[in-house]
Amino acid sequence: MVTKTSFGLLDGREIPLLTLADGPVSVELIPLGAAVRAIRVPDREGRSVDVCLGYDTPAEYRDWNSALGGTLGRCANRIGGARFTIGGEEYRLTANEGANTLHGGAEGFHKKLWSYETGEDSVTFSLDSPHGEEGFPGNLHAEVTYTLRRGTLTMEYRASCDRDTVVNLSNHTYFNLAGHDAGFIGGHQVILRAGRYTPSGAGNVPTGEIAPVDGTPLDLRQGALLEERLGDSFLEGTRGYDHNFVLDGGAVPAAEVCCPATGIALEVRTTLEGMQFYTSGFLTDRPGKGGTRYGRASGLCLETQHFPDAVNHPAFPSPVLRAGEEYRQTTSWRFSVR
Repeated sequence: MVTKTSFGLLDGREIPLLTLADGPVSVELIPLGAAVRAIRVPDREGRSVDVCLGYDTPAEYRDWNSALGGTLGRCANRIGGARFTIGGEEYRLTANEGANTLHGGAEGFHKKLWSYETGEDSVTFSLDSPHGEEGFPGNLHAEVTYTLRRGTLTMEYRASCDRDTVVNLSNHTYFNLAGHDAGFIGGHQVILRAGRYTPSGAGNVPTGEIAPVDGTPLDLRQGALLEERLGDSFLEGTRGYDHNFVLDGGAVPAAEVCCPATGIALEVRTTLEGMQFYTSGFLTDRPGKGGTRYGRASGLCLETQHFPDAVNHPAFPSPVLRAGEEYRQTTSWRFSVR
């Protein structure tokens, strides 16, 4: 079931709040950034817990950084040097993080007002990005469909373009399975099924190498309690986890997260080959929903994606979408209680 209410005004325009509900699980969505604003799931005592960081007003989604809950594009994560070459032609992008492009540029898709259509248990957001926007080639049409069924929220991404371009769509929801207002995420247990990662250099841009996680705090294949890992000197430069993992693939979930305090668990499955695991080490102090405050390490992100800067590393799976072809990827979040 989908219901529509008002989330407030932005520059005189009403922004709707679209709520998907399926039994005790509900998800709030807004067309500003095609963003996930809230995810309410029952804990082991049956109490409803909002496990997604978010804001109370449309202006906060527009004005604050960090893309809480937003859909990232045209290219999620970083493009080194804010440039790439396709077909012998170099394209220079907007550099919005030092010399690099992050999450699509100065006004990525998480800042855009998307169109939307509702279904019986789904919402489809769509956006047209013109040729040259933020420096990217081609007139791109992008869509993301959110569907909630049996405790699982599925995101289906689609895109097409009239020129060869780069497309890497993702979602930037910050989870806290103890509750969005619970603060430090150190009590979360995380399994990430990835035996390799892409090491990075300056600006957290990949070097092009693919390295094993063995012997590092990045080895989360057997699971770990975050508070036992976050202080490791290996993670000092990124203030915790902010790394792209090369997923093992297969039929099992790519990631599993559990909060022993509430019993709430999350499984992530995806068709994509990479996942940026981020423990919000650079999240600055800011207002959150209901008068709470968010800050460093108050949420964790599981950003399924093509590898960062993949367009500039031929050995990485390519993020290039050819003219006339269709980009199609899927990620799902399954919530349960343990």
